[in-house]
Amino acid sequence: MKNEIAATFGNIDIYLFDQLLKGRYDHCNSVIDIGCGGGRNIVYFLKNGFKVFGIDQDAYAIETVKTLAQQLVPGYPAENFVVARVEDLPFGDASFDLAICSAVLHFANDAAHFDKMVRSVWRVLKPGGFLFARLASDIGIETRVKSVGNGRYLLPDGSVRFLVNEDVLMRYTRELNGELYEPLKTTNVSNLRCMTTWCVRKK
Repeated sequence: MKNEIAATFGNIDIYLFDQLLKGRYDHCNSVIDIGCGGGRNIVYFLKNGFKVFGIDQDAYAIETVKTLAQQLVPGYPAENFVVARVEDLPFGDASFDLAICSAVLHFANDAAHFDKMVRSVWRVLKPGGFLFARLASDIGIETRVKSVGNGRYLLPDGSVRFLVNEDVLMRYTRELNGELYEPLKTTNVSNLRCMTTWCVRKK
């Protein structure tokens, strides 16, 4: 059974898996994985007839995901996967029904960079489209992180990340004219880091 699940879903983010179980994306057609890495979050979508695209700034990751797509769906268009930055997505406005952005936005250099990334992702979403984002936050570990400037913080696990909180995410939800389709959820990993799931639908 375990191998069957892995074959169907790959090493998918568990919170993205939760949204699939709830049927959130059943009527989506086009999907973009922003910061796709080796493709861990797109196995299900590739195997189930979605039009899948991906970007990453790492050229090796893009070659890896192209190979994965060919293995799962022989002949899959290699041009769907390109080297690009989040803040400069090479796609037209309102191109996708679902944008996945897992463990990417917290690499912003500062608040202005974060803003550019979020608005770039939002631009390529169709009206009614879904954003699934997971990113580092200070929710629950506010007294354990140390500012290093520009909205970036040293976390107890030794990493440095751009951190958000509930107020920031809800402000963006309102400014973008979006609505949460799932409450904000934060996972605290032994008080070393916290990751928040931000699920927003474009009105």
